[in-house]
Amino acid sequence: MNLHPGHLTLAQLADIAAGGITLELHDWAAVDASAALVAAAAAGDAPVYGVNTGFGKLASTRIAKDQLAALQLNLIRSHAVGVGAPMSPPVVRLMLATKAGSLARGFSGVRRVVVQSLLDAFNAGFIPYVPAQGSVGASGDLAPLAHLTLALMGEGEALVDGQRVPAGAELARLGLAPLTLAAKEGLALINGTQASTALALHALIRFEGLFATALASGSMTLDAARGSDGPFDARIHAVRGQPGQIEVAGIYRALAAGSAIRASHREGDERVQDPYCLRCQPQVMGAALDQARHATLVLVREANAVTDNPLVFDDCMTDASAGPPQAGGEPPRGAAPQGRGGLISGGNFHAEPVAFAADNLALAIAEVGAIAERRIAMLIDPGISRLPPFLTADAGLHSGFMIAHVTAAALASENKSLAHPASVDSLPTSANQEDHVSMATFGARRLHAMLDNTAHIVAIELLAAAQGIDFLRPLTSSPAVEALHARLRQHCASMPADHYLAPDIERAAALVQADALAAPGAPRFAG
Repeated sequence: MNLHPGHLTLAQLADIAAGGITLELHDWAAVDASAALVAAAAAGDAPVYGVNTGFGKLASTRIAKDQLAALQLNLIRSHAVGVGAPMSPPVVRLMLATKAGSLARGFSGVRRVVVQSLLDAFNAGFIPYVPAQGSVGASGDLAPLAHLTLALMGEGEALVDGQRVPAGAELARLGLAPLTLAAKEGLALINGTQASTALALHALIRFEGLFATALASGSMTLDAARGSDGPFDARIHAVRGQPGQIEVAGIYRALAAGSAIRASHREGDERVQDPYCLRCQPQVMGAALDQARHATLVLVREANAVTDNPLVFDDCMTDASAGPPQAGGEPPRGAAPQGRGGLISGGNFHAEPVAFAADNLALAIAEVGAIAERRIAMLIDPGISRLPPFLTADAGLHSGFMIAHVTAAALASENKSLAHPASVDSLPTSANQEDHVSMATFGARRLHAMLDNTAHIVAIELLAAAQGIDFLRPLTSSPAVEALHARLRQHCASMPADHYLAPDIERAAALVQADALAAPGAPRFAG
């Protein structure tokens, strides 16, 4: 894949996360130009943050020219302080690629070798060991990106088949040279939102398939409970005008088309309205779709963004975007004109956009699981579903899906706590220099636990709904739902009597995670 900095799509990011591709960069002009400006700043006498000064609260401390390389090395060593489980290979691949793309836009002042090292590591399958905890999502994802950089330098660790190994040995095995940093390059590598963005993007990619599968499980439950398809009438949704709701209602209509179960109770059914978990599926799932699509816009933008600090601008002193001079005719603080260019300190490393996107995704993921849990509860209640109690023919002797529903309830409740917004929290760091932070990295990381929870809830719903349809035989559901039912039954048998159910749940959850039971024609999060 030819890397076009600033123009990565969600589909390309999904391919990057999956691995198995090669990334190349053909246009180096912007990289070379910004690197020349940083080299000039390093050779000059003016203080420039991150080039010849300390970092954070130590920004006023000048560093001698013969210590600039040591400054960058010490920065990476001191900032590699993450803890916890390692980030998964798909997330690390996204970090490598998006950091390379960001630096390649030519506003960071790094040399070609830095960008090429990131690309070479990605192409060789080198996975730095990056602990998942330790970033507050402002001043960049400092700790995670420092671990990534330290591994590229041959001093940290790498992951090989899930095991931690010395990074230097793994670089040598793959034929990769350790990276040596010059002025500003360590700061450019660890300032930025690539860790939080990679975590959120990978969650978004996972959620797209899970969302499509939850549409399928809801449709199967609708027929198992002999629910009405009236609430999916296009006219209802058109007069509200919410785009996700309109689109999702169309998917439910398509999934219900041709159901003999539905046809069997069009006449003579004394029920007037279905419970909300059936009737309001387009409203709930449509709102989740709209949230996911907005998050997609934000996260794809961020994956293409330049988010380190300071930034290098050619001819920035005559560019209005650099801001007016300070009183006394001096250039803006943090700006050091170097010939026709300069370096300006700002705050693009603050991950608030990522934090908001992650919080909105958390709400959507939690609600997809919450309404699925309500449908399971409805199915096992004979007063509502008109199916045997707990979906077993001999209730009392057999417990059926009684405790499978308890598991779903436990997971849905866990998601409620995890859905609490991360972005509203902030703890000052760096002696109050970095006094408002985004908490985006945790906000994005917690999405994966929520996705695992929701995948298991949807798996339990699929098993329960399939059991409900089994009780309605010889009537059949729609062709689309019957195909999903048959695929599920290839891996998980019906349960006429109690049996060890946990393995069935795990097998169904694996199918959910693999998108093997996704609704055909389900909406995409990006065009």
